[in-house]
Amino acid sequence: MQQVSIRVTYEEGADRAVALPAYETAGAAGADLRANLPDRGVMMLAPGSRALVPTGLRIAIPDGFEAQIRPRSGLALKHGITLPNAPGTIDSDYRGPLGVIVMNAGDADFAIRHGDRIAQLVVAPVLQARFDPVETLDSTQRGVGGFGSTGQG
Repeated sequence: MQQVSIRVTYEEGADRAVALPAYETAGAAGADLRANLPDRGVMMLAPGSRALVPTGLRIAIPDGFEAQIRPRSGLALKHGITLPNAPGTIDSDYRGPLGVIVMNAGDADFAIRHGDRIAQLVVAPVLQARFDPVETLDSTQRGVGGFGSTGQG
């Protein structure tokens, strides 16, 4: 498995006892991100609400890569906790605080506790495209068919 080095630093005032992103199994694609709450307490999310959950981290991603923030499937299934902008993208030139926008799509209040695993971070290579203006595009079997044009489902 290819590895890339991500430099990580804690925000001023962050709890350094909260674990850095980590892969829970040898085959995991995503490293778990944890809540690093300023008051070391609990953040309550009411049904339908969303909040920016701090991780207490800043990261440096090498050129040619991005980091994607994705929901944790167990939280989504069991509690309706998701990320409304999933996957969230962290560009290689961003050096600000790493926060996770979390949404409660469930039907009950949800408590995010200091140190809880709240999302996954997936590192992926990036290609940048060149956009070339042309007079016409090549035709395809689908053509200009829009949403749902290939059938049901």
